[in-house]
Amino acid sequence: MSNPVPSNFYVVTATSELSEGQQLYVELDGEEILLCKHNDEYFAVAYYCSHAEFALEGGMIQNGCITCPYHGAEFDLGNGSVQAPPAFDPIKTYPVKIEGDSISICATPNMSPA
Repeated sequence: MSNPVPSNFYVVTATSELSEGQQLYVELDGEEILLCKHNDEYFAVAYYCSHAEFALEGGMIQNGCITCPYHGAEFDLGNGSVQAPPAFDPIKTYPVKIEGDSISICATPNMSPA
């Protein structure tokens, strides 16, 4: 049986464990991911900035974006697109699924933004 929808979702935490603006480092199938809660939604993005490969963890989250705490590059949480330099390349985003109180992340990234 082949299934075109990625089936490699992994439960990573409970919704009750993440408060607004909180971030959580997750490693799945060799992918380093940052799970973020913003405006009562959950987003999974690449853990490292595409500009200089520094961690995005601890970056300010506002207006649907995360800002790299080192050089100020800004990325859209929903699609990973660059919103402010010095980065030029988007970051990966990952599908998130909420079932009851469980947050699952797919280890296969979404397609890069156009």
